[in-house]
Amino acid sequence: MRIAIVEDNIELAHGIAYRLRDRGHSVDILCDGLEAHDFLAREGADLVVLDINLPGMSGLEILRALRLRGDGAPVILLTARSETRERVAGLDAGADDYLTKPFEMDELEARLRALSRRKELEYSARDVLGELVFDRVSRQLMAGECMLEIPRREIATLECLLERRGRIVSKSQLLAHVYGTGADIDQSAIEPHVSRLRRRLQDYGVRIKVARGLGYMLEVETT
Repeated sequence: MRIAIVEDNIELAHGIAYRLRDRGHSVDILCDGLEAHDFLAREGADLVVLDINLPGMSGLEILRALRLRGDGAPVILLTARSETRERVAGLDAGADDYLTKPFEMDELEARLRALSRRKELEYSARDVLGELVFDRVSRQLMAGECMLEIPRREIATLECLLERRGRIVSKSQLLAHVYGTGADIDQSAIEPHVSRLRRRLQDYGVRIKVARGLGYMLEVETT
């Protein structure tokens, strides 16, 4: 799952990111409100952890813009303020949940899991790919009753290709999804993940096509 953390407290943002990446999620860190607004409009996210007090553009302004363009990504607001009016303003702007600083990381994780489950009720929790079934909630790929053992970065690669199924996905998009936006990693790092994933999928009627100079595209063979 791709999670955007919009928080200008660098230490806190990296602490949250470390915990979530350890759980296998792709995390993007954004510390400026305007930068976060542009990023979410351009790239989007599966879940958003959003601080209210930000430089450039407030979290509430980002949230309102998110909802105005029809983006239904679950959002949990973070703020140092505990007044009822702040919670009401956030929920009225379209937030799904609210957490006041300081908070325990375990509680944040629990709330994110709850929001993730709620999101899966709105969309199909499973995708059929040829002879395979991908469970979005458990992030597992099944062949019949057998679970395929696939490393988490290859699963993240599959998720990114699946979200853009039938469209070309650039290396930079894959790199951002797997390692997080701004990661100091060469684009070539994504190639081994794609190559290994392609070999795992090809016997099940699922292909990853290479568009030279452009990126990759996921295709399912029809019978």
